Amino acid sequence: MTDRVFNVLFLCTGNSARSILAESALNKLGEGRFRGYSAGSFPKGAVNPDALRLLERIGYPTEGLHSKSWEEFSVPDAPVMDFVFTVCDDAAGETCPVWPGHPMTAHWGIEDPSHVEGNDIERERAFVTALRYLENRIKLFMALPFDQLDVRTPGIKGATDRPVSPD
Repeated sequence: MTDRVFNVLFLCTGNSARSILAESALNKLGEGRFRGYSAGSFPKGAVNPDALRLLERIGYPTEGLHSKSWEEFSVPDAPVMDFVFTVCDDAAGETCPVWPGHPMTAHWGIEDPSHVEGNDIERERAFVTALRYLENRIKLFMALPFDQLDVRTPGIKGATDRPVSPD
């Protein structure tokens, strides 16, 4: 395994629930091998309180979590992402910015727990379920042989494979 830290961006439309859960989960489960970030195409401006309560209750990091635009990660001085995952169908269908470094991208469709109406227990169950699905995918993702992955740079004449692992 490489000593490199991989940057991973989780995208959703509002950046208030699923992408926030994924960012925190990766930062906890990634044990310093991964750095999670999250953003939205139309950020709500606040993190869903049910998401924060769940993360705090299970001891996942919440410091610095905030709802932000994906534009923060498309500027020249932004961290370069190695992977970008959309976690909601709306963000998957939108035209994303061109990410510096041409990261690998994938879609992980997760139902939006913030759309669940009901009492506190029903809402918490929806957030726990969404987090469980995200954790499962994150664990599978982290088990990939990163030292053997190559990233192709599509659309650039004469592009060659760029190893994900350090030179």
